[in-house]
Amino acid sequence: MPNIVYFDLETQKSAEEVGGWTAISKMRMSVGVTYNTAENKYNIYGEEDVHKLVNELIRADLVVGFNILKFDYEVLHGYTALDLRQIPTVDMLVELHTIAQKKLALDALATATLGVEKTADGMQAIVWFRQGKLLEIAEYCCYDVKITRMIYEYGKANKRLYYLDRFGKKQTIPVSW
Repeated sequence: MPNIVYFDLETQKSAEEVGGWTAISKMRMSVGVTYNTAENKYNIYGEEDVHKLVNELIRADLVVGFNILKFDYEVLHGYTALDLRQIPTVDMLVELHTIAQKKLALDALATATLGVEKTADGMQAIVWFRQGKLLEIAEYCCYDVKITRMIYEYGKANKRLYYLDRFGKKQTIPVSW
């Protein structure tokens, strides 16, 4: 079986604090979380272990995430000279944008497809970081990784996902991963 690594991270700083969205690599990671199918477990990384996280990602047969090509990998590029975009990756945001021709939120997919909601957002994670609440960030990030995994696996098994449009109506989107 291939080693699929589901991945998400949270940052220490907002885009506004580092000079905008062109400076994502300066946002610094607070917590990174993976779910590794080869080990059948979650791994939680603090900033001091960022190189262990990078090593896990580059050893994966496939990395799956939501907005990881333009965000999470860019944050990690602040720590490594490796071009993480070369890792075999399914970025569900990119894949779904190509199909639907619009950006879909992870929460809209989770609500419509799985009947669950995200527990927080990235800005809340930054507040928690400033308060020293790394456990809360880790729990939130683990939950996002779990939702990402469940959505990916649902799409793989059923060849479709659902999302709520701007009017709250449930829509179907075909997927082929």
